[in-house]
Amino acid sequence: MRLAFDVGRARIGVASCDEDAILCSPVETLYRDRRGDSHFDDVDDLIDEYEPIEVIVGLPMNMDGTEGASAKDARKFAHQVALRHRNIGVRLVDERLTTVSAHKTLHEAGKSERRHRSVVDQVAAILILELALDIEDRTGLPPGEQVGRKGTHG
Repeated sequence: MRLAFDVGRARIGVASCDEDAILCSPVETLYRDRRGDSHFDDVDDLIDEYEPIEVIVGLPMNMDGTEGASAKDARKFAHQVALRHRNIGVRLVDERLTTVSAHKTLHEAGKSERRHRSVVDQVAAILILELALDIEDRTGLPPGEQVGRKGTHG
């Protein structure tokens, strides 16, 4: 069982997969505390409830492969999770275009733009998790990069 997080400026989409890593499902959308880190209480509660063997955090790289402010924010989030849950591996997976794909998927499913907001982050988290599982299945290696506990980059 794994949990995936799509970290945005205002919201964090969360998805999970079953123990066999076959079916990915939405969990919920968390709202970020813009003044502090109280959203980590909700993250901690989910990790305690689901007891994942690994946490996957989407790393929103720029199209040219560089990292902007959103990627730095995702790294900081992943590092905090790693520090708070030392017994669980935390990995960053390049998630370029997952939010775009999530909006497209919802549009094709007939959901209105207004209704996208409540679930788009969860769909993006599902896409991140499916990508990570696919990479692992194809390569036989853990996806993305392991998040270290000493510094934000390992």
